[in-house]
Amino acid sequence: MNVRLVGLGVALLALAPTFAQTPAGGSPAASAPAAAAPGPGAPSAPAPQTADEAFQTRVKQLEEQVVDLKEKIFRTKARLLLLQETVLGGDISQGARAVIYHRKEMSSQFVLESVAYALDGAPIFTKVDTNDDLNKREEFEIFNGRIVPGNHQIAVRMVYRGAGGVFSYTEGYKFKLQSNQTFTAEGGKITIVKVVGYEKGGITAEMKDKPAIRYDITTTKEGAPREGAGDQSQPGAATNPQ
Repeated sequence: MNVRLVGLGVALLALAPTFAQTPAGGSPAASAPAAAAPGPGAPSAPAPQTADEAFQTRVKQLEEQVVDLKEKIFRTKARLLLLQETVLGGDISQGARAVIYHRKEMSSQFVLESVAYALDGAPIFTKVDTNDDLNKREEFEIFNGRIVPGNHQIAVRMVYRGAGGVFSYTEGYKFKLQSNQTFTAEGGKITIVKVVGYEKGGITAEMKDKPAIRYDITTTKEGAPREGAGDQSQPGAATNPQ
């Protein structure tokens, strides 16, 4: 009996803290005191950004980066102009100008997929056809700017795709052309270079041998009126299809 009483007493002592924490209503008390409400003068926590606000913030950051990039480009152009004046002896009017055109004289049997132009080893134009926006243009300007008088070289790469049609075996076939041409730019004059994609060999030539590149070069005085790309009086002969 004494042993039982002792065991019952130990159990009651163990349960005493639980009874002490239970309010009269029967629900257990909170394990930690509730956080105090912020005072009227305390700053409130910033609300999280919505998706639209986050997007506007990102757009603003990009606009700032674009403005900074434009400023850098402007400063670079100023340095280039200064360098150009130095190279040309301080008088830009004594320099030469080059105007380069791309011209299409290919039939519908060939679709122009891409072009790449370089002047003296520096890329000046690269484009891949999308939605036929490159192939359908008969002629467009590639470059128009001042260059140092003397010899210069144009390097061209064109990729055509066979369109099939009458010659169905050419459909999907790729024709890759690479070529270069040297021309002489004279001080105080404009050198006009037309780079022409055309078909050579006539109707007796095989389709794979037809795509070629021709250079039509003319020269006119600076300031003289000119129509289009000139009269094509000096055709270039360099052609190197691959």
